[in-house]
Amino acid sequence: MRKRIIYIVLLGNMLSLLALTKINATERLNLDISSFPKEFKHIIHNIEFDLLGTIQPSQEIKIVENNLIHVKLIFNLPKEIKQDDWQLTITPAFTPTFHWAPHISPYEKNIIDQHVFRAPAMIVQNVKQGLVVMPDIAIMQGETPSRWYLDMNAPQNVLTLGMSESFVSDHVIYERAPGATYPKGKVEFGFYLMNYNKKSDLDNPFRRPLDFYWSNWGHKLYEDGNPIKGDLEPYIKHTYNWAFNTWKHAVWQEFVIDDKKVGAPVFIVNITQSPNYTEPVNEREFRSIWNQAWFSSLRSASGLYRYARRTGDNTLLEKANLTKELALAAPVKEGFFYCLIGTEMETIEIENKPYNRSKGWNTYYWGNSNRNPYTWDARKAPFHILDMSWTATLMLRWYDELEKDQRLLDYARRYADALLTKQDTRGFFPGWLDIETLQPMEHLNDSPETSMSVTFLLKLWELTKDRKYRIAALKAMDAICKDIIYEGRWEDFETYWSCSRLGNLDWVGKKIKRNNMYKQCNFSIYWTTEALLECYKQTKNKKYLFLGQRTLDELLMTQSAWQPPYIYVNGLGGFGVMNADGEWNDSRQSLFAETIIEYGKLLKKEEYIERGLAALRASFSMMYCPQNPIAKEQWEKVWPFFNEKDYGFTMENYGHGGQTSKDGIGIGEFTIYDWGNGAAAEAYNRIRDKFGADIFE
Repeated sequence: MRKRIIYIVLLGNMLSLLALTKINATERLNLDISSFPKEFKHIIHNIEFDLLGTIQPSQEIKIVENNLIHVKLIFNLPKEIKQDDWQLTITPAFTPTFHWAPHISPYEKNIIDQHVFRAPAMIVQNVKQGLVVMPDIAIMQGETPSRWYLDMNAPQNVLTLGMSESFVSDHVIYERAPGATYPKGKVEFGFYLMNYNKKSDLDNPFRRPLDFYWSNWGHKLYEDGNPIKGDLEPYIKHTYNWAFNTWKHAVWQEFVIDDKKVGAPVFIVNITQSPNYTEPVNEREFRSIWNQAWFSSLRSASGLYRYARRTGDNTLLEKANLTKELALAAPVKEGFFYCLIGTEMETIEIENKPYNRSKGWNTYYWGNSNRNPYTWDARKAPFHILDMSWTATLMLRWYDELEKDQRLLDYARRYADALLTKQDTRGFFPGWLDIETLQPMEHLNDSPETSMSVTFLLKLWELTKDRKYRIAALKAMDAICKDIIYEGRWEDFETYWSCSRLGNLDWVGKKIKRNNMYKQCNFSIYWTTEALLECYKQTKNKKYLFLGQRTLDELLMTQSAWQPPYIYVNGLGGFGVMNADGEWNDSRQSLFAETIIEYGKLLKKEEYIERGLAALRASFSMMYCPQNPIAKEQWEKVWPFFNEKDYGFTMENYGHGGQTSKDGIGIGEFTIYDWGNGAAAEAYNRIRDKFGADIFE
């Protein structure tokens, strides 16, 4: 894209006076917006900023094009300055009805810390016009003396950029902290302003900022080999060697149900189960195997099946089939089925210290995910429609793409027929069903979790041509299009009932007033992106394709398009999770990758293909192995006993707690095979089978 660039430097006073003039520290200055193009006259009311100490900055305004402006403030400090908070505030000249920011700041004390700057922007618009504010990440790449932040106050119609130290409160939102210090010399702060009024941009306010970030940063980093480069096969080999060889004693579970042998990798292992760890083992959670929206043993097994088929490894093929048998063994209640099998646990003492241990698979029980609003006990947990629809979808894909095992189709169809009885008059499917009565419970009964059932029912329609599944799917999709997408109501089980439980009593179904946003999770954005794509494939109705791209673009606002200097692993292409958590390079990116690539091929848009492949590669960037020297160094700083027997160990994400450091803060202590290395391997094997090995070149 050609850009018209005009430089306007506003010195205000002589530079020598800027460094010496004493001004009341409470005084604020106005940015001179008189030089802004006419396109901004009805967009920006005013821009004000603080002094640093008593020092005024010079103002540099670059008109990149009529709809894009770059502003830089340059402070020349005669000495070190300590100032806890510095702010620049932008007041739009219109009243927005739509707001978006990468994180929530629900109270005056909160800010949006730079830790969550993946494609950082604040977006506000009404029916006529919109404004995007983006911090200048090129300046941030030079390691700024203080942390940068954003803040969005919707009721007061104020957008804030600032500099301040911060701390994490709750899980995970940020508050200002004292202690910011600015050294003698030059301190720069900058940002971009983008305005728009075209209908296409108003309908999809995310496309232009995404293009801006990828064109200016992401594409070049990707071309240079980020987040990881080269052949991905070594990562797949590390994964399966780790799970079925060096860590087999901890990972692989094999037992008998009703005289039938079954098996699967365990839900979670931690560093105490390393063959190199010399102290007693302490299991992090109850020993279990899941078929749930995150932790899907059937999904990972399908990837193992593909790999074993390609390489002729009958041992691994047998293990994949044992996991399929475990999925089919799950008890069914009027069509609905359990999605978890666990063992009884006990606490033992060794040298007066408690350790969590399994009593063994002879104590197994069936249950459901304990990430729900009702109980932490998996045995009592309700049936989760989302988990069942995802597992049934995987059964259909196995049947369609791997082997025609009629049991898979029959199992899924029995569930589908039960599912249709639970669809409400608008089209939504409920969140959870009581395990005794099978009646809908009180949470998420009109949420975007329904999108997963859309994808499932359309796949079943494709295989059976029974129109009732198609009719129900499209009715559900239309409900989501009407009530979810433009509202940004991306609420799902993870939004409130995982590790980030902030707001689960007060915010469910409600916008946070200060931000005019819901607490959001990108998992439900993804399910909707995928479902809309499937709707378009089945109907060729371009409404679904347009809304699919819009939803995809909102999803991509949570993907990193640059490499911050304060993220000490390779972060390009990696995804965050929600607007109230801190993860980088989260394992969901391996699930997202294929759908992003599909949109790229369908729309003939290279950016999407690159983003999808970057997401897949980021899925391996946290693996402990020699191919990842940067991450390997971080692992060994935290767990110095790691060696070649641990190659393949992969934490599900980085910086989960909202903080990182060069000394290893942000590195975790566990691996979830089905939401880490096994899931990433599945994505690679599936994408390779679907698009060919050449796509990775």
